[in-house]
Amino acid sequence: MAGRPDLHGDGDRLMMTTLELLEPLARRRGDQVVVTTMSVTRPWGRLSDHDLDFASADSAMGHAADLALGIALARPERRVVCLNGDGSMLMTLGTLATVAGSGAENFILVVVDNAGYEITGGQPVAGVSVDYAAMAKGAGIPRTLTVTSAREWDEALDHVLGSSGPTLIHARVALGDEGPISRSAREEARYLRTSLAEWSASLRECLTRGAG
Repeated sequence: MAGRPDLHGDGDRLMMTTLELLEPLARRRGDQVVVTTMSVTRPWGRLSDHDLDFASADSAMGHAADLALGIALARPERRVVCLNGDGSMLMTLGTLATVAGSGAENFILVVVDNAGYEITGGQPVAGVSVDYAAMAKGAGIPRTLTVTSAREWDEALDHVLGSSGPTLIHARVALGDEGPISRSAREEARYLRTSLAEWSASLRECLTRGAG
């Protein structure tokens, strides 16, 4: 990322947890739109109950990033953060070029890389050593960063949120044990206790009236 040194981890632990990635962002996100998918969807809903949260976890795996980019382009006055999975990112790598070409200064794409398909049983993702930051840089995304520890993420986050994008963060996290996601009253997260269509309408209304 421009203006910051390369970050390489603190050596005292192999990887941060998903919770360590999400908690600082939940505290500092303000009124930014946050789009989640797959294994991040449920943990984010435990930390955040915001009208501008959006769960893209029902179908069309791999398209959370382009959905979030569309929101960013439609609402350039509001920052949009997409918490994408590594498996999802691998399915639509062409999105990186689309993000670069869009020039969306309000867009942050976080690839949450746990090297597995967590919600379907933790099967390993092909190409577990993929360098998403390098791929994003090669696609033309100007600001990229790789983080592997809670400390370096916490130190970088304010800079990430305060800089113009488009930006890609490659966040290496430990594989968790989240199971399949449903939309039902059994779910804790408010944005999973309603249908995708209903929540989509609510988000659109919120963005249209400028609330949040």
